[in-house]
Amino acid sequence: MKALILVGGFGTRLRPLTLSVPKPLVDFANKPMILHQIEALKEVGVTEVVLAINYQPEVMINFLKEFESSLGMTITCSQETEPLGTAGPLALARDKLVDGSGEPFFVLNSDVISEYPFAELIKFHKIHGGDATIMVTKVDEPSKYGVVVMEEETGKVDKFVEKPKVFVGNKINAGIYLLNPSVLDRIELRPTSIEKEIFPKIAADQRLFAMVLPGFWMDIGQPRDYITGLRLYLDSIKKKSPAKLSAGPHFVGNVLVHETAVIGEGCLIGPDVAVGPGCVVESGVRLSRCTVMRGARVKNHACISSSIIGWHSTVGQWARVENMTILGEDVHVGDEVYSNGGVVLPHKEIKSNILKPEIVM
Repeated sequence: MKALILVGGFGTRLRPLTLSVPKPLVDFANKPMILHQIEALKEVGVTEVVLAINYQPEVMINFLKEFESSLGMTITCSQETEPLGTAGPLALARDKLVDGSGEPFFVLNSDVISEYPFAELIKFHKIHGGDATIMVTKVDEPSKYGVVVMEEETGKVDKFVEKPKVFVGNKINAGIYLLNPSVLDRIELRPTSIEKEIFPKIAADQRLFAMVLPGFWMDIGQPRDYITGLRLYLDSIKKKSPAKLSAGPHFVGNVLVHETAVIGEGCLIGPDVAVGPGCVVESGVRLSRCTVMRGARVKNHACISSSIIGWHSTVGQWARVENMTILGEDVHVGDEVYSNGGVVLPHKEIKSNILKPEIVM
């Protein structure tokens, strides 16, 4: 089987992290976002992954080369010269996706994190016999989204309602699809939206079905949702393979610490924390609801909450970092400095307090 991952553009909502690497390579729970998807695809027999991309393709391909051999998969790029929306990239990559076997292929949005129930999706798709299956997820406030109206028993999609004013349902498109090759005949090579132009036509022909996604779902394309996604992801690990989480007197709630990270004496870490490879957390540190990325150092008695600490950054002794502070790569926060929501670009040194949320250039 094959899969296309919609990687897209510049990842502006996750700056300053995306100033260092393309968004799908930003670490999430100690490995690049896109690797979570690629590993799950491999588990259901996908052998070829195409990345639809219009920004820094060489960085992506060079990075993923090492995983190609270890995973035994082929990973290629389909590069847009102009943004083609969410359907145009499928037309562009047509030759890479169609091999004459008639097998369906996956399409994923690269920002989406979930339990990726791909095996169940394949089974459902084969049973209903339609042209396309989309995964949907239930949300509390459907008025913010495009809602998928569907038959509960069969999953057949009736229509889509964009940001409904009155309640029509609570299921939204989760950005995970399984499509028959015939769907490509409906897509022209031009900027096109799969959600607004292609799916409604397939639904009108009664050939579109939806499956409700079991477990959690999050679009982690912006910092607040990234932190929420980490909580949901760690919660899912706790249920499925709790041995992967850290346990002991230093830890409270769900914490994922890479085996090469070093944790000092008298720390309190958690809940909902990921500490990446090669990190050093010195003694007496307090971490909660945060990510500390590869090679970062948190010095004695620092306190970090609801924040993202970028690669190879340092947080000084007795410093306090909170309220969605995001440190880009190689940022150094001085001793006893306070950051309240600072968004700091790479390679900066912060010597004075950031008292209200602001971007530090």
